Amino acid sequence: MNYNKKTVKDIDVAGKKVLLRCDFNVPQDKATGAITDDKRIRAALPTIQYLLDQNAAVIACSHLGKPVATFDSYVKKQAEKGKDPASITEEEWKKSLAKLSLAPVAKRLSELLGREVIMAADVVGPDAQAKAAALKPGQVLLLENTRFEKGETKNDPALAKAMADMAEVYVSDAFGAVHRAHASTAGVAAYLPAVSGFLIQKELEIIGGALANPKRPLVAILGGSKVSSKIGVINNLLEIADTIIIGGGMTYTFLKAQGGSVGKSLLEADWLDYCNDMMKKAKEKGVKLLLPEDTICAKEFSADAEPILVDSMNIPDDCMGMDIGPKAIAAYADAVKDAGTVIWNGPMGVFEFPAFAKGTQAVAEALSNSNAITIIGGGDSAAAVQQLGYADKMTHISTGGGASLEFMEGKELPGVACLLDA
Repeated sequence: MNYNKKTVKDIDVAGKKVLLRCDFNVPQDKATGAITDDKRIRAALPTIQYLLDQNAAVIACSHLGKPVATFDSYVKKQAEKGKDPASITEEEWKKSLAKLSLAPVAKRLSELLGREVIMAADVVGPDAQAKAAALKPGQVLLLENTRFEKGETKNDPALAKAMADMAEVYVSDAFGAVHRAHASTAGVAAYLPAVSGFLIQKELEIIGGALANPKRPLVAILGGSKVSSKIGVINNLLEIADTIIIGGGMTYTFLKAQGGSVGKSLLEADWLDYCNDMMKKAKEKGVKLLLPEDTICAKEFSADAEPILVDSMNIPDDCMGMDIGPKAIAAYADAVKDAGTVIWNGPMGVFEFPAFAKGTQAVAEALSNSNAITIIGGGDSAAAVQQLGYADKMTHISTGGGASLEFMEGKELPGVACLLDA
């Protein structure tokens, strides 16, 4: 995939209406709807501010959560949960949509920008069209949740065109959504000149650079629960990495493939042959593939469970692996010490439980003390680094978990592929 894309600085936006795709999919308090973390809103500010400084009129759009766009679909979904379809009302469906309105985002964005953000009541309906038509340079309009439109996730050309018709330029800055070919992430680029914002530019430069021309040695640390979700990543990284470190729940499928006893640990029995193939491929390519020598296990999946240290190949039948042990921590820290580039995706254990967070914490600390370019691939590893207080010590923390994973797999990202080449 070509990572060299035109940015907002390569196109004239002065006095123009710019459709800006942001990632405002922010966490909210279930009871009050209050935004509990505005990081994603803040991440969009440099691009928005640049556009305003260039005297552009900004029409921002984003999805939020997973609203059910039609009443019929809502009834079907509720019926699957065991609810009587006859008892479901349109009022109930509309309330479910209201909970996922972008109105709280508009309010927070207004506060951060220090200027009014006009909120549209719809995406491409009469209110959005009237407000977009009246929008003046230096003003910001936020469209309602793009997923309120049933055509959004289907990349409906009619919806994409209706969105594009409100603007003259399209700027994509939602890295967390570029792996999806939706109307607002890819479809609109068929009707408008399309470039990246500063957030996507940074992701492409840093992650793309690490994959295409890394400072060596390149060490990849892969954790998380399932081998099956990281197949493509492991396969692709075996072509470019010098060392691959395995941790987290997927460790136990690798250990079982080597003939180890894994007790009640997470296991994907269908992937044992795959694990053996990956270890064989690593050997053939001269890539070090490190598995934990020791494991912290427990008799139950609980924050209060007693940690038990065992040899990784001999986890007792009544125990499950919960974290990497001290020998593994030392070996993994040693592997990143002299690295040129480290890519980390997925925690080493159940970091949500303090007793089983030591492996993840030790890896984060090792990265923070390293002189390497350190790239955290979004999702749980980003959450762990933030939670453990090491975020400011990392070179780059990706804003898109799924997108960064597919990026590392070498897959084409539809929301990037559609942008103009530099």
